[in-house]
Amino acid sequence: MAVSTFSNTLLLSPISHSPSKPSFPLIINFPTRFQFRQPSLTTTFPSSDAAANAPPQQKDTTPIELRYPAFPKVMDINQILEILPHRFPFLLVDRVIEYNPGVSAVAIKNVTINDNFFPGHFPERPIMPGVLMVEAMAQVGGLVMLQPDVGGSRQNFFFAGIDKVRFRKPVIAGDTLVMRMTLTKLQKRFGIAKMDGKAYVGGEVVCEGEFLMAMGS
Repeated sequence: MAVSTFSNTLLLSPISHSPSKPSFPLIINFPTRFQFRQPSLTTTFPSSDAAANAPPQQKDTTPIELRYPAFPKVMDINQILEILPHRFPFLLVDRVIEYNPGVSAVAIKNVTINDNFFPGHFPERPIMPGVLMVEAMAQVGGLVMLQPDVGGSRQNFFFAGIDKVRFRKPVIAGDTLVMRMTLTKLQKRFGIAKMDGKAYVGGEVVCEGEFLMAMGS
C-alpha cells in the first residue's frame, strides 16, 4: 500500500480585474492523506501432478486407406448410361450419390490425368476446362429431369442456357468433382426448367451458376 502526504492548505491569490475591488487570498483545503491501493494479482498454475495423471491421447492406428468411407452409390455408371444419351468422350458423370427425381441430384466426376482434354489444357499444368465443368453439371441436371413423371426424355431434353456462372478455384487431375443440381422452377407448359448448380472439391465451391433446360422438339 502506497501512502502520499500533501500540505493541507494552499493559498492562491486570484487576479483582480477591477482596481476598485480589493483582492483576498483564496484558501483551498485538501485532505491530509491520499491512499492508493494496488489490487493484488493471483496467478494459478496447473499442478504438474494433474498433467501427469491426465489420460494419454490414443493415436488412431487405423490404416489411412480404411479411415475414409467411399461415396455412396445410389446410381452406378450403367444406370447413368440408361438415362443420359451422352457417351465417351463426353459423358462427364461417373456416379450418383444422392437422387431425388424431379427435385435434385448429387453426382461425382473423377478427374484423372487420362481425361482426353488434359493433353491440350494445359500440357504443363493440367486444369479441367471451365466449360466442361458446366457441361458436367448440366448432365447432372439432366439426371434430375429425364424422368417420365417430370416430362423429360432422352429425345427432347436440351441445355438451353447459363447465367451467373462463377469459377472459384481450378480443378486439376486427381480431384473429385462433386456436383449438386437443384430444380428451382419448372414450367411444363413451355417446357422450361431452371436449376441452381454448385460443384465442390474437398468441400470448397469451385463452380456455381444458374442453368436453363428446355424440353421439347
